[in-house]
Amino acid sequence: MRRLVWKCGLGVSVAALLSIASPQPAKAYQVDCAILLCLAGGLPASAECAHARAVFIRRITPWPIEPPLQIWRCPMGVSVNTPLQDRGNPARIILAQLSESGGADIDISGFEFDFVRSIRVWDVSHYSHRERGRDDDCSERYSMNLGTYGTQGGFSWQRTTPASAPTWVIPSRRCSSSNTRRGVGVEWEDHEGNHGYEWVAY
Repeated sequence: MRRLVWKCGLGVSVAALLSIASPQPAKAYQVDCAILLCLAGGLPASAECAHARAVFIRRITPWPIEPPLQIWRCPMGVSVNTPLQDRGNPARIILAQLSESGGADIDISGFEFDFVRSIRVWDVSHYSHRERGRDDDCSERYSMNLGTYGTQGGFSWQRTTPASAPTWVIPSRRCSSSNTRRGVGVEWEDHEGNHGYEWVAY
């Protein structure tokens, strides 16, 4: 019941968000605000969230690979007037900050924005584990990077290994002639900690 109420409230919040932004010419930050709200609510079924999800996934589809959420394009002013009882509700916080915002003054360091820091982008340029050479020795080769968000929503890349990747990224590390993988994946958690992911092979 609580989840249903959250999703209904989120639909109203997304509609309100778009009405705030709509009088201005179309800007990139509108979709990033929708991505922020829709991710928090678990990407519920709505036209706005379907579009937000499509943009979120398209950004990781090569080439180039972009941060799926570009929070710096969603201007929020730090709101000290948000009631205490609403500070655990990211939709209300985002809307309060947007309505008072004059620029991209963002503070997302609170626990209510942990869902932003849960986003991970797995870039597998190459993975293989197969027999090589005259002695048929197994050799695991890879080139992988992991994109993550920092405390204030800054996005950065770092090298990573197959051992660190979840099974939806590297399904098997078994030595076999067909064990190759190439693609980009993104995973996230919503405000309640529910996990989601998407893999794009190329």
